[in-house]
Amino acid sequence: MVTRLRELREDNDLTQTQCSKIAFISKNSYIRYEKGERIIPLDVAAMFARYYNVSIDYIANLTNDIKPYKRIN
Repeated sequence: MVTRLRELREDNDLTQTQCSKIAFISKNSYIRYEKGERIIPLDVAAMFARYYNVSIDYIANLTNDIKPYKRIN
């Protein structure tokens, strides 16, 4: 199963190493999140959602709507 993290990474021409650096995590942790072997922590999911400009729900496969939610100040 290809996770949304992998799809987003590949669509943005990034390596797993680059993504691990973006989120300040080890490459092995990123690989496990991408493979679905580990659940991605909320703070890491939020970081990728901001980076890719998508919603956390999209990353978590809870919606197919790629657009991020509007922020409420």
